[in-house]
Amino acid sequence: MATLRLYTKGASVWIPDPDAVWVSAQLLQDYNPENKNVLLQLPGEKEAQYPVAAASDLPPLANPDISEGENDLTALSFLHEPAILHNLRVRFLDYNSIYTYCGIVLVAVNPYDELPIYGEEVIDAYSGQDMAEMEPHIFSVAEDSYRTMIREENNQSIIISGESGSGKTVSAKFTMRYFAVVGGAAQQTSVEDKVLASNPIMEAIGNAKTTRNDNSSRFGKYIQIGFGRKGDIIGANMSTYLLEKSRVVFQAAAERNYHIFYQLCASRQLPEMRSLKLAGPEHFRYTNQGGDTNIPGTDDVMEMERTRNAFTILGVFPDQQMELYRILAAILHLGNVKIQGSGRTSDRSYIDSDDSSLAIFSKLLGVEAAHMAHWLCHRRLVLAGDALVKPMTGQQAVEARDALAKHVYEQMFKWTVHRLNSALRSQASRARTFIGVLDIYGFETFERNSFEQFCINYANEKLQQQFNRHVFHLEQEEYLREELTWRRIEFSDNQQCIHLIEGQLGLLDLLDEECRMPKGSDDSWVQKLYDQHLTGRGHPHFRKPRMSNSAFVILHFADTVQYECGSFLDKNRDTVFEELVNVLKASQSELVAELFQSHGKGPNVANGSIHSERRAHREHKLTVGFQFRQSLQMLMDTLNSTTPHYVRCIKPNDLKEPFMFDPKRTVQQLRACGVLETIRISAAGFPSRWTYEEFFFRYRVLLRGSQRWEEARLACVQTLPQLIPDPDQYAFGKTKVFFRAGQVALLERLRAEKLRGAAVILQSWVRGWLVRIHYTRTLKATVIIQRYWRGALARRLAQTLRYTRAALVIQKTYRMLVDRHMFLLVRQAAITIQAFVKGMLTRRQYRLLLAERAATLLQARVRGWLARRAFTRFRAAVVFAQCCIRRKAARKELLKLKTEARSVARYKELNKGMEVKLMQLQIRADQEARERAALKETLRGEREFSAAELASLRAKIEKLEAGQKKVSPSPACSVVSMEVEQERRRTEEKAAQELQQLTQAVETLQREKVSLTRETEHLTACLLQQKQKQEAIVQKAVAEATVALRAEVDEERRKHQGLLREFTRLEQRCDNLSEMSQLSEGTRGLLRSDSMLSSEPLSPSPQSLTPLSLSPFPSTFPSPEEVRRVSVTSPSVEGRFFEWNLETPMEHLMDKMGLTKEPAVKLEGEDLAHAYDAVRVANKFLESQLLSLRSQWEEEVERLRSQLVRVSSGSSFHQQDLLDASEQECARLRKEVKELRNSVTLRRLFTQVFPSAFLPDPQPKAPALAGLFQCRRRDESKLIRNLISDVRTDVGVSLAPGLAANVVFLCVRQADSRGDQSAALSLCRSAVSAMKTALKKHNSDLEMTALWLKNISLLHDLLTRHKSKQTSVPEEFPPLTFDPSQLIHTLSELRIQAYQQLVSITEKRLQNSIATALLEGEDIATGSRRRATSAAEPDAPTMAGVLRELGALHAAISHQALHVALMEHAFHQLAYFMSATALNSLLFRKDVCCCSRGIHIRLNVSQLEEWLRSRGLQTEGAVTSLSPLIQAAQLLQVGKNSKLDAEAIVRTCTALSSQQIVKLLSNYTPHGDVEERVSVNFIRSVQALLKDRAEAQPRQVLLEVKRVFPVIFPDETPPAVRADELVIPDALKISFLHRV
Repeated sequence: MATLRLYTKGASVWIPDPDAVWVSAQLLQDYNPENKNVLLQLPGEKEAQYPVAAASDLPPLANPDISEGENDLTALSFLHEPAILHNLRVRFLDYNSIYTYCGIVLVAVNPYDELPIYGEEVIDAYSGQDMAEMEPHIFSVAEDSYRTMIREENNQSIIISGESGSGKTVSAKFTMRYFAVVGGAAQQTSVEDKVLASNPIMEAIGNAKTTRNDNSSRFGKYIQIGFGRKGDIIGANMSTYLLEKSRVVFQAAAERNYHIFYQLCASRQLPEMRSLKLAGPEHFRYTNQGGDTNIPGTDDVMEMERTRNAFTILGVFPDQQMELYRILAAILHLGNVKIQGSGRTSDRSYIDSDDSSLAIFSKLLGVEAAHMAHWLCHRRLVLAGDALVKPMTGQQAVEARDALAKHVYEQMFKWTVHRLNSALRSQASRARTFIGVLDIYGFETFERNSFEQFCINYANEKLQQQFNRHVFHLEQEEYLREELTWRRIEFSDNQQCIHLIEGQLGLLDLLDEECRMPKGSDDSWVQKLYDQHLTGRGHPHFRKPRMSNSAFVILHFADTVQYECGSFLDKNRDTVFEELVNVLKASQSELVAELFQSHGKGPNVANGSIHSERRAHREHKLTVGFQFRQSLQMLMDTLNSTTPHYVRCIKPNDLKEPFMFDPKRTVQQLRACGVLETIRISAAGFPSRWTYEEFFFRYRVLLRGSQRWEEARLACVQTLPQLIPDPDQYAFGKTKVFFRAGQVALLERLRAEKLRGAAVILQSWVRGWLVRIHYTRTLKATVIIQRYWRGALARRLAQTLRYTRAALVIQKTYRMLVDRHMFLLVRQAAITIQAFVKGMLTRRQYRLLLAERAATLLQARVRGWLARRAFTRFRAAVVFAQCCIRRKAARKELLKLKTEARSVARYKELNKGMEVKLMQLQIRADQEARERAALKETLRGEREFSAAELASLRAKIEKLEAGQKKVSPSPACSVVSMEVEQERRRTEEKAAQELQQLTQAVETLQREKVSLTRETEHLTACLLQQKQKQEAIVQKAVAEATVALRAEVDEERRKHQGLLREFTRLEQRCDNLSEMSQLSEGTRGLLRSDSMLSSEPLSPSPQSLTPLSLSPFPSTFPSPEEVRRVSVTSPSVEGRFFEWNLETPMEHLMDKMGLTKEPAVKLEGEDLAHAYDAVRVANKFLESQLLSLRSQWEEEVERLRSQLVRVSSGSSFHQQDLLDASEQECARLRKEVKELRNSVTLRRLFTQVFPSAFLPDPQPKAPALAGLFQCRRRDESKLIRNLISDVRTDVGVSLAPGLAANVVFLCVRQADSRGDQSAALSLCRSAVSAMKTALKKHNSDLEMTALWLKNISLLHDLLTRHKSKQTSVPEEFPPLTFDPSQLIHTLSELRIQAYQQLVSITEKRLQNSIATALLEGEDIATGSRRRATSAAEPDAPTMAGVLRELGALHAAISHQALHVALMEHAFHQLAYFMSATALNSLLFRKDVCCCSRGIHIRLNVSQLEEWLRSRGLQTEGAVTSLSPLIQAAQLLQVGKNSKLDAEAIVRTCTALSSQQIVKLLSNYTPHGDVEERVSVNFIRSVQALLKDRAEAQPRQVLLEVKRVFPVIFPDETPPAVRADELVIPDALKISFLHRV
């Protein structure tokens, strides 16, 4: 046996363990067949002897390290249970990978945690990819089935199985979500939403909490999703199997009833639910048996809202929903009905007439309470043609009540499924193909197994048989395709077990036969089983328990199960009495009556029969087992007609702990779900298979002969017989070489030995070379050291002799210096002492003088300061008193003047007699002029008279002086003169003294001024420093606040632009729905004329556009199907139907929001019109919210600025003084302005009274504006059509940038200048509407989108600059007279839409080529190889094609002369899109996770970076967005062995999240002999280092591909353009415009 050679010393094996199932051990000696024991080293350095009686008893070998964490179990070298368990554990715990392939089976381990691997980015990454190239995922299975269906046009099935709590329901939901995304219709219909909406409903009415799962499906379902010719979803259909009805009336401990009951109880406070009379679930018998009624982490109120929304999406009207809720509430109240026994032996039962639960039950279902109470306690028998009413015991009545509750719930469940199928059914066309998703219960075994577990395990036996045969068929096809000679593979067929259950006289046949017996019982049925299958030879799969006579044992494929026979017959019959059903048929509730009308139409009663002794001999009722067998057979026929895909869900532990692996539970499920059987079938053939190229690349060190790539197959064929002597262990196919189990491990060992031998030879040669180099270097160093040492000794002797002679000279000199120094030191000390004593005495006397002078100076200063302070206070008090008095008088005067100014009588009094007064004043002025002339004459005469009199007086004075000279002076005059002289002298002396005192005071004041100036300068410097510090602090705070506000604004802008994109999508969807409605009605849609285009309503605010179901306003529109008949048990319907007029709530909302009903909008159908109005109202509502947020932001900025001014102003007293002075000056100026305003008002009044006196001189009228276009009113539609709507692509590209916007604006300007504002506004609106239509028309044309983006932006800037509120309007063009604010807002939104369309066009063109071009591209000389699929495609995407698309965008933007910042932002968005797409694809592809591909990726990214830099686009983060991809490429290139490598990876890869780094390391697949796989220990060390790194980004694996960076359009001042400067080509045909 070839594998025996692998049992050598050091080999790893697996041995059984009671706790861990299997543990790893290591051989300490080679295996010898003569020895009966093998020495092993166990974990913990323990040694043990393992008994080996024969070679077949050897422990299983462990796989080599190359297979560690393999994503496909069939690719393992050794295929056995421990290898599979270990591989699943490594992937689950170390790699956090929950999915693993096992051939055609996807094994999914439930992580019990939310993982970020199901977003739209992951769906995009798997869409269109080959299953073998991507990491295992549920999306990969869905994609494989979808592509197979499209390619082969065959129906597909995805079979999802597993035990309760393993994640089957979640896997089915993600599968349906994937189909809804990739199979979405081009018209964006609502079929996908309906398919997804069915999940919450079915979970509510079919799922419940069990001990193993909080959301366990208690029924099986098979959903067929129908697809059209183009692969879009057009419908769906659902089939259900074996609903667990017993849960309605009984729940085990720690379990719950179906979720819908608890959701109803939690929502009981809602107004519409109060009529159900519900209480908490702990108050109902059918919901409190399990104990705890809550599920941690689940909000039943929110779940109820999801359920109701799902019903609405699927078209179930609110009235029908309330009918369902009444039925469900009635079931809860039925469980609380108290049935009491009566009679001596309690052989009778009764219900109190005042039982409130029965009354509520009857009222909710619309039945008679008396009839229901009677037939719950009695039954009718027909004996010999006579009808007999027989009372029932209390226990029988309780059983009848529970049977009725189960039957009502079952009928409601079936009606709901039928209603969902009606909503999901395609109305347009029949589905061409379908994909079925089977979510069915897995193999179950409990401590007590009953009829439900029997049916479930029977279904799993059938599915396992189909699975085994399909796997064998695929293996057979593979061998035939490769033309191998092979022997038939034996596999375990469970046909005998299936025949035991469903065969003739099998368990189901005997069960049905016993059910037809009048006195059949469970014990008699078990006895028949014993007699039939134990007597004689006996059946190999049937056994009898030793300690029980009421049970039987079946040997299933997964396990041996013991079934208890109790209640088997009752559950198979599913009996409910006909009288109770008749009472329900007579219900006044339409839905209740409808549920039970089908009972009289035939024997096919759903999951049960209505017991009727009267018709028992005429009609055979179908049992539950018979119906289940029929439905199961139909399911198997459907599965056999499709191509199946298998998903096996595994529950890793029973504690529901995240990422906890229990090997016992896992092995049990692996055995039960058929994974080990798949491995066994694969191991029986050739499980390991390599293409010749892969085998040659891996094992070429073992191959002999030619080493050329082209002769790989020949080299393999020639060398393998020498490596593996047994030819049965391998086989050569057409494209692959096949190996049996263990042969790859043998080749790995031979390869390792070959490499080890080569390494030894290399080491010997390298070591010899190193030793020779070391000896040569040592010899040369020795000679040099000897030479230098001898020279050093000679120099040391000469230096010693010189040192001896120098020492003598130094000693002599030193002694002389020491004596001289001592003398000088003593002398200097004496002189120093004398100097210090003299100085001390002098300083003491000087201090005394200073103290006396200082005391005198202080006294003088203090006295002066006290006098000045008293004077200052007195003066301030006087000034304050004066101010108060003056202020009081001024206020009185001010109030008086204000009162007079406001008085109308005052104005009338002023104006009264003004003209008369003016005439009187004119007359008086003339009179004054005449009087003035007379006075002038009188004054002239007086002056002449005065001059004559003055001359006479002068003559008299001269005569008197001459007389005095002749007379001598007297003694009295001399005495007077002496007294005057003395007085003068005294005055001069006094003045001299005062002058001296003033001079001294001035000097003192000057000295004080100097000191105060210094103190002021010092304080000013301190305040300046403090101000600078505070300003720095304030600036920092303002900067932080500004950054935060900008971040918030950017986030709001991003949300706003995202909503705008959503608005565009919804608007397109609305148009598509309108077209579909027109096609369905067979009528031709209304076409819009040119006049209608001119009045088309502006687009609503995009930020407010949300789906109609999420509108902030409640729906008030009448349903188109309101004509449905309403039952008498429904709430009052008064006022439900009303005439639809303009006074509906929606109209009130539109009026309140300032919206008008646009007559030009004509949609097909009332629902579309109402939906459109509701969307517009929501738009306006959210727009107002956004504006209020913007105003709040502006107020916040203004508040911060005022705070900054306030803080900076309070930093200095000097600034406060300046501020006070400024305030006083402002008050004075305001007063002057008020006075001037009053004077202006007075002048205006005078002007009104005397207009002729104040009218200015007439001026000439301003000339009309020139350089404009004049468009007549009748030519507006023609202008819009020729200039915007009907412009061809070739003509549009040749136009000058912004020509259309310039022409439209000049026409609007001309219409506004001549006073026709309505024409200008109409033309503007028509142009905007036409631009919007043209943008939609060219939604895939890059150049035309750039053209309209330029025109929209230019028109927006022109209108913004020429608004009436703008102050920067050029003089030649006065501002517009109408208000274009709404148009500017619409254009702002429209240019964002145009920009997003421009970028999305390029993204769509690059979508399918980014991953291939960046990750693969052209081959480079690195020894790597491309995928076979890519190499086979002649037109595979390359980097040249990517750069060509980017160049087209760059050319389109440059041609339209758009702003550079806009171009940089666009390429930033595209760079991020390319990086995210390529990185997401890299994270899920193992074939490109290698060193050579890392070099290739870095080369391609470098080309992209160089292209961006060559065009100046490296700013705005375009190159930075490529950092994650660059770091991922570097991660693939660096070493991955030591701790230093791990630290380097963590330090370098800062742009990658922890999950992305671990994912890349886990997917690393070496290509070549030099590289090795990344070890698990290295990944763990990297994870430990990553835990210390604080990450701001969320926990995610994939980047958000659809992330949109908010765009900010720069403020540009458009150039002034005149009509005569524009060059208009003839192709536009707008020659009817006239230049003015």
